[in-house]
Amino acid sequence: MKILDTLKYTPNHEWLQLEGDEALVGVTDFAQSQLGDIVFVEVETVGEILEKGESFGTIEAVKTVEDIYLPVSGEILEFNEALNANPELINKEPYEGGWVVRIKVTNPSEVASLLDAVAYEKHVAESAH
Repeated sequence: MKILDTLKYTPNHEWLQLEGDEALVGVTDFAQSQLGDIVFVEVETVGEILEKGESFGTIEAVKTVEDIYLPVSGEILEFNEALNANPELINKEPYEGGWVVRIKVTNPSEVASLLDAVAYEKHVAESAH
């Protein structure tokens, strides 16, 4: 399982990569491995401003559909259109080509509440027991 030091994480297995006042959001390597083969990603919130913890879309795998939640409050600027044709990018490269949305962060202080790589790794280990 891959956990990158450069990202921030949520207990719900989303990641955030801050780039100035914008950020990429996706699901972690652990999350995609638990979901299995991803067949569809739906995001109908582009242009909306959502609060931290609100669902911005869903990921459909062969056996389940899961909501994806915003790690921090923000405006949904862009959906990764590559996922329309290749939703399995989340399985293959959850931190690179498999990002889900780009957001404009509206409350930067919320980033401090996210988990770093060490804390997230510990969280995953504890939730596996």
